[in-house]
Amino acid sequence: MSGTVLVINPNSTVAVTAGIDRACEPLRMASGPRIECVTLAEGPPGIQTQRDVDAVVAPLVRLIGELDARAAAFVIACFSDPGLHSARETTGKPVLGIMECGILAALTLGQRFGVIAILPASIPRHRRAIGAMGLADRLAGERAVGLNVVELVDEAKTLDRMIAVARELRDRDGADAIVMGCAGMAQYRDRVADAAGIPVVEPTQAAVAMAIGRVRLGWSS
Repeated sequence: MSGTVLVINPNSTVAVTAGIDRACEPLRMASGPRIECVTLAEGPPGIQTQRDVDAVVAPLVRLIGELDARAAAFVIACFSDPGLHSARETTGKPVLGIMECGILAALTLGQRFGVIAILPASIPRHRRAIGAMGLADRLAGERAVGLNVVELVDEAKTLDRMIAVARELRDRDGADAIVMGCAGMAQYRDRVADAAGIPVVEPTQAAVAMAIGRVRLGWSS
């Protein structure tokens, strides 16, 4: 199976891209398509505000145009799905956003899903998007770990907070599946799922899996 799924990290933190690449490893197969993770050098260190989201759309869409000839599909690896619809107007290839795909995956795993956010300020932005998807009634709740994107790579700061938030979403909000609300959380999925005892979706994995299916089945955008 020829072609490459290009996974774009819209922030400029290379350590986040490396974590995304490791999260994609179980999805790599000899028969393809290939999975390649790239960093948007023009992006901020972390996409944490609506202004950050809006600012990366133009350079992200430009990069997709530049890479279009060698891509079979694109994945935008940021939970705000920046530029998703503009990107779909830029290329005829499938373009998947990790928020959209992560939530869709969670809906197959439970009736009500929770979201682990990075910062409290992220929650209103996510709720707007979930409302636009028509899924507000399926959202059990969203809680923040209180760390920015760069801090997420520090396991000593992050893992215990993520586990605590996951348990709060389960016990206080009634979530029976959880979506990790940032691509920078990828390395913690297995341990958070084990500690919470309910399914935890790493959204980049969900989006890449969907992109692979689209490529292998020959579905266009």
